[in-house]
Amino acid sequence: MAQALYRKWRSQTFEEVVGQEHVTTTLRNALRDGRVAHAYLFSGPRGTGKTSTARILAKALNCTAAETERPCNACPTCIAINEGRMLDLIEIDAASNNSVDDIRELRDKVGFRPSEGRFKVYIIDEVHMLSTSAFNALLKTLEEPPPHARFVLATTEPHKIPATVISRCQRFDFRRIPAPEIAAHLRRIATEEGFQAEDAALMAIARSAQGCMRDAISLLDQMTSYGTDAITLAQVQQVLGSVSGEAVGQFVDAVAGQDAAQGLRLIQTLLHQGASLQEFANQVVEHLRGLLLVQMTGDASLLADQPPETVRQMQSQAQRMDRTRTLWAIKRFSEAVGELKGGFQPQLPLELALIEAIQGEPTVVQAVAVQAHQAGGAGPTAPAPQASPAKAKTPEKAPAPAEATADTPPLDEEAVRKLRDQWNNFLAAVKKRCGYKQEAALRAVRDIAIGENAVAFAFGNNQFARKLIAEPTNLAQVAGVLSHFVGRNVALECQDGDRASLSAAAGRTVHTSGDKGPDPLLAFAVEELGAEIVDSEG
Repeated sequence: MAQALYRKWRSQTFEEVVGQEHVTTTLRNALRDGRVAHAYLFSGPRGTGKTSTARILAKALNCTAAETERPCNACPTCIAINEGRMLDLIEIDAASNNSVDDIRELRDKVGFRPSEGRFKVYIIDEVHMLSTSAFNALLKTLEEPPPHARFVLATTEPHKIPATVISRCQRFDFRRIPAPEIAAHLRRIATEEGFQAEDAALMAIARSAQGCMRDAISLLDQMTSYGTDAITLAQVQQVLGSVSGEAVGQFVDAVAGQDAAQGLRLIQTLLHQGASLQEFANQVVEHLRGLLLVQMTGDASLLADQPPETVRQMQSQAQRMDRTRTLWAIKRFSEAVGELKGGFQPQLPLELALIEAIQGEPTVVQAVAVQAHQAGGAGPTAPAPQASPAKAKTPEKAPAPAEATADTPPLDEEAVRKLRDQWNNFLAAVKKRCGYKQEAALRAVRDIAIGENAVAFAFGNNQFARKLIAEPTNLAQVAGVLSHFVGRNVALECQDGDRASLSAAAGRTVHTSGDKGPDPLLAFAVEELGAEIVDSEG
């Protein structure tokens, strides 16, 4: 039976470990100086060399060759470890041996001296899977092990390991391996194995591995069984379900040119061709990230893993998209990746992301700015932008009718800003006074408008959240909390849509306590019949 490539090409020396020089250099220096620690913690993503490095360290500790040549992979000890028959190398899978009894058994046997080498090396893989009792049983042995014992703990989730265990180990964080280094290693494997592969194909495999060397080698192994003389980029794209870089570039061109029709047609074409829309969305995000790097730095060297023609295309697109739109597009397509889970219309999340990326981000800050501009800084006598000619003729000495007939009352921008800054505190106060349902419903608020005696919340298209807050009891309680944060008593309005606006009655400012407000008949005459106010007194 043929051996899998990732097992055949497992690193056997420190020099063969790819992309982890900060770890291998430190370990080699420790071996040279005789300062090897009694316990190490190797953490990092899967397939980055944690277990391989632990085995190399075990070989170096027991190798009989000269110090500068360890591990030599030629002495009996190194050969025994490579063949998996070294009794003094104990590998434990903590995922299936995670009980306190397993650790007690280890603790009972650790005192016996090694039978073949100088050291007994314990490699505990996925150590974060140990139970709390097992960790407690390991503590004393880990802190004061016998002179002949060394421990290497490996994990992908170091945050799950108790601090008492971490403090007893020297920790090394393994990093994701850059795509160019993975591609170079794949080229070496292909050359040694005697098969042909395009550079673009190897780079595509390296990018799809996302820093995991084992995944990249496994995919290369799969491609060798494809049945052709050479591995091509088209074959890799077909296996991955990805699309060509040209199609991705055309799609981003549609976003940059705000051509929704072109983008929607391309999505339909890919769907009919059987391409993976989730993989396509990932490629779009990767392309937009490169475009953003060009916009922010102008340094094309940051895109060394991209083909030259793709870099030139990104530079051209960067001139046609502003940074705000690029950021919003990255956010929306990243969200679409998680939403592409199938369903009756599997392409819908991607289509919505395209349309929203073209339309731009509907942020609260932008909405408030638009409303503030419409409200105008010219004071209450300034006519609204959409005011009728009759309203424009209202004299300055009649401010009350002008306020009553304005479409958008003056907004308290400072109060809006303060409320936005304290939004999390406001939600916490609502949760404490009203309950978690009300607090969760308020997270659907898309926009805020604040007048002198009223506040409006826009809930977008979330009818459930709006109706929940609009219930009389909830409305009164939330308004009470809101009044505390605004600094005055206010009424609360719950609205649909993405932009909040205050009605003329609710948002009317009251300057004096004796002002009873405008006469409704007078307001109707001015607003609907085009009447003019000659004298508002009496």
